[in-house]
Amino acid sequence: MMITSLFQVNGASSGIQRCAHVVCGTKVARNPNMEKLKNGYLFPEIGQKQLAHMKKYPDAQIINLGIGDTTEPIPKIITSAMAEYSLGLSTVEGYKGYGAEQGNKELRKVIAETIYKDMGIQDTEVFVSDGAQCDIARLQLLFGSNVTIAVQDPTFPAYVDSGIILGQTGEYADYGRYNGIEYMRCAPENHFFPILSTIKPTDIIFFCSPNNPTGHAASRDQLVKLVEIAKRNGSIIVFDSAYAAYVSDDSPRSIYEIPGSKEVAIEVSSFSKSAGFTGVRLGWTVIPEELAYSNGSPILKDFDRIITTCFNGASNIVQAGGLACLSKEGQKDLHGVISFYKENAYILAETLSSIGLQVYGGLNSPYIWVHFPGTKSWDMFAEILERTHIITVPGSGFGPSGESFLRISAFNHRELILEACRRFRRFFRTVPSISSYSLNQTDFFLHH
Repeated sequence: MMITSLFQVNGASSGIQRCAHVVCGTKVARNPNMEKLKNGYLFPEIGQKQLAHMKKYPDAQIINLGIGDTTEPIPKIITSAMAEYSLGLSTVEGYKGYGAEQGNKELRKVIAETIYKDMGIQDTEVFVSDGAQCDIARLQLLFGSNVTIAVQDPTFPAYVDSGIILGQTGEYADYGRYNGIEYMRCAPENHFFPILSTIKPTDIIFFCSPNNPTGHAASRDQLVKLVEIAKRNGSIIVFDSAYAAYVSDDSPRSIYEIPGSKEVAIEVSSFSKSAGFTGVRLGWTVIPEELAYSNGSPILKDFDRIITTCFNGASNIVQAGGLACLSKEGQKDLHGVISFYKENAYILAETLSSIGLQVYGGLNSPYIWVHFPGTKSWDMFAEILERTHIITVPGSGFGPSGESFLRISAFNHRELILEACRRFRRFFRTVPSISSYSLNQTDFFLHH
């Protein structure tokens, strides 16, 4: 429906047509791939449910153990470096405008020498960005719509959703699956690592270790097998190491610890969870010179073209903070913050295990993966929220194999973690069917 509104323009009436209540259609068709998306993106959807709960219970103290957002202060050596750079912009000597789209050369060099020490990664193979999730979208743009993809199941939903939007998948099938995606089941019965011999070959393999949401860090032998299968099938691994700083055992922190991986793997990573940069935004992607398309063309060259076309570079101020993160003092201070979150994870896992729940994760990850056999994960999410005012994440949001699980985050202040544990104990004492969840009370302790 069209209505006419009168506006005064330079003292004269101007008749301008506007749409009332109904969006006016253009001749531009909607991207059909957007229509394939059945739900909103997982974490904003949880945010909406939190807002509705706050409206329903305005006086409740909600404890958010859902979205993995860091809570502890960034060490002063890092914020001081950013503040100093920022203040320098007020001087003639300190002012700088655009930087290189690929990132500050010094930061690229320090990442290569510190994070990838003795792995043969060059600074020219490191691309600094505003975060791993943004780089996943840029990589998907690089790959285009004609590739096939495989993902861990369960896994970080951005791999799947970006693939749908780019047109890499078919239509929605059922149980959270899309046609055209190879779902690599990662469950307790296979120790959260896919049975690679049963996986259909694909062009791209998205692999996150330590895994979000299960918390499982792939072993060296497992990653050797992954690289071998990628070589055999001519696939590219996109290895997400965003939680590498939480690895506590001898599990590899980078895919490039595996011989031959530079010929088949890209690595994306981030300062978000290791340095508390969730709101500051800084990450990187590594593309080795050895990695090439089927025609021998270097992938690095094309990614550089994507970056210089779609991105003006990470903030110079933030990159100054990134350099401080990787200094000796910065790494020491960050180790203390990471240890704090890992202690939170231990407290949560120990509490939930002592209740009698089946618990995984928490050793190499800030996430606890809790199994509630026979339940729907959104139902358990809703019941816990209603009865305890605690936000968790339904496992089904990470893929079909996440059904009947919840992900619980260790990112919060210690007093709120302890309060959450008290609420969990009270809640599960009153649940008549708790015994049906108690298939194995020792999973967490076996892994610790």
